[in-house]
Amino acid sequence: MKQLQCPANAAELMFENPNHFLVNSRSMEVAKRFSPLAADEDLEAGNVYVMFPMKRLNAVITAGDMGRLLMAANSAIRRASGGRTRVLPEMAASSHEDDKVVKVGGDEDGEPANSSSMVEFKYRLSVCRSRRPLLETIAEEK
Repeated sequence: MKQLQCPANAAELMFENPNHFLVNSRSMEVAKRFSPLAADEDLEAGNVYVMFPMKRLNAVITAGDMGRLLMAANSAIRRASGGRTRVLPEMAASSHEDDKVVKVGGDEDGEPANSSSMVEFKYRLSVCRSRRPLLETIAEEK
């Protein structure tokens, strides 16, 4: 996990982590493809960016990816607070060995970003389900 206070662009982070691409966590939706940031894009304050290995560039985002991101955010908060409080995560880190998460900036007051975006993120996670088709035998009449 890395928190940046100064303005940065995606190219700087991709240069530090070769063979990885950067994704804004707000653009991540289950069953959709990753939408990587262009190298010349500036990172916005208050957003959480996730790095994935290049081999996942054309992959579809799974509920496991989102769950791993949420679990990493929860563990980062527990680690930062020493386990004393239960607060919605404002920053995230990935527990997957190939994934890396970057949190950029905060509000104008220097406070962490608003937790309403995290509430929305948790809601999206709660409504997404693994979709398994119900397979039934079709009886044919002759």
